[in-house]
Order: sequence, then structure tokens, then C-alpha cells
Amino acid sequence: MNSSVHLLKSELFFNSDLKLFVNRCTEDFNLPFHAHDFLEYSFVAEGAGFHHIDQDIVPVQKGMLFVIPVGVPHVFRPASSNVSEHPLIIYNCLFHTELIHKLSATIQEKDIRSHLIALAKNEVPYVCISDQNRQIEELMVKLYRETSVAEIGSSSMLFTLVCQLIITTYRQLHQKRHGEQGPSFDFEYILQYLDQHLDMRIRMSDLSHRSGWSEKQIGRMFLSYTGQTFSAYLQHLRIQKSCELLKSSQHKVSLIAELVGYRDVDTFYTIFKRITGETPLTYRKKSRT
Repeated sequence: MNSSVHLLKSELFFNSDLKLFVNRCTEDFNLPFHAHDFLEYSFVAEGAGFHHIDQDIVPVQKGMLFVIPVGVPHVFRPASSNVSEHPLIIYNCLFHTELIHKLSATIQEKDIRSHLIALAKNEVPYVCISDQNRQIEELMVKLYRETSVAEIGSSSMLFTLVCQLIITTYRQLHQKRHGEQGPSFDFEYILQYLDQHLDMRIRMSDLSHRSGWSEKQIGRMFLSYTGQTFSAYLQHLRIQKSCELLKSSQHKVSLIAELVGYRDVDTFYTIFKRITGETPLTYRKKSRT
């Protein structure tokens, strides 16, 4: 291994008999480029940044999962040095090699067992997929909660959740490799992109560039899956998010307008009243009474 790569060893993380470690951390610029003698599943829960992994630098955002084989060097870096305002939050699930052998003895499907063992032996490249229908996110949250508060049966529950995580990840990887996800899969992530970037100027050409679909195809997909045009869907989504902020925050209306993508407050007022039938201030007052 390259001497410039820091090695993280199993004994730093694994204390329980299950040989499993799960955490939720905010990434910074302090952790060095490192490898480890265990298998790691890392899920991007919030924020954006970059994953330096092996020889690659991968832009990351919420919903991405990486499976990092034993011995592969990597490190996450947030997009901004101001980590308090723009955090990059990752769920990490670490597997000791002993647990990998137990899991491979339990999982029935030969292909999944072989894939798991190959990851442990560093015989396959790292995995990068986007979470489909938030299945992986739900499993990561359950794993984190179960390890945070130990209860009766926690070891059995964790073992079951880990099996689900491995199988769910393998299914989505298989779908990605064989092109089985289809238009609805791609469209789900177009909707996720809109939801996560409402404060930005979003054009149809941006979605086309990110998804590989033509603007005409994307337009048809919006009508098919939402019953609205792209512009109408985006407008309603922005107003929906502004309603949530009006109810849950003390932000001024002008700031809320900016947070959901409106640079002109008058335009925001006009569209808000047309869709909700009320002004933003009236809506805020009613929602709090």
C-alpha cells in the first residue's frame, strides 16, 4: 500500500461480538486519505461534496451509496469549507471480515455471496449507485438507531438489517448494470434533483445534461408521471416548499422566496397567491393559529 495512505484498522471500531460498526458523521478536511482492513458501506444522507476514491474524484449528493472494498483508499470532502452551514453528512456501516464470512454463510444466493467475498478480498472495484425509492436510506437509518440504543434482540435485528442492506444494494447494482431500471427510475432522480436544488435556476437543459434524456423525452415524462408540464411542476414544488418554510421558520418572506428559487419577491407573491389563494403572510398567520 502507498505510504501516503493512512491505514485504519479494525480494532479501532469493532468492540461487539457482531463485528459491526455504524455511525453518522459530518465530513470535514481533517481525516486523511485512508484505507482500511474492513468493508465499508457509505451513504450520503445530506449535503454535497466530493468522494476521493482510489484514482477517482466523484461529485456526491444526497442519495448516493458507495461500497468500498477492503484496502481501497478513499476520503469524503465537503463542497464548502463552511461545514457548519453546508455540511456533508454520511452514514457509514463497517463490516469486519469475520462478519462477512458469517453473512456469506447465511445469504442463500451464490452470486451475492461471491460478490461479498470478492469485496472482502479486493477483487472487484468499488460500487457507486443512487438509492432507488429511498430503500437504502431507510435501512441505514434503522441500522444507526439500532446501534445507538441497544435493546433486547439488537444483535439479531442488526444481522437481519445488514443482510437486507447487502441484498438491496446488490439488487440495485444488478439493475444498473443490466439497464433494468427504466424511465421511472431515471425520472425519480430527476424529481430528487429538483427537490434538492430549488434555490438554483433550473432549466430543462440542465435535467437533460444530468439524465441523458432529451428535453422532449423529459417533457413527456413530466406529463406522464405528474400530470403537469415541467414548468408547472417546478412552480408548484417551489410554492409547496415555501409553505413548509412559512410554517416552520421565522425567515422573512423575501428570504423564503430566495430559498425556493425566486429572485424577484413580487413574482413570488403573485405566483403564491395564484396557487394558494392567499398571500404568504396570510398563509403564515393562518397556519400558526
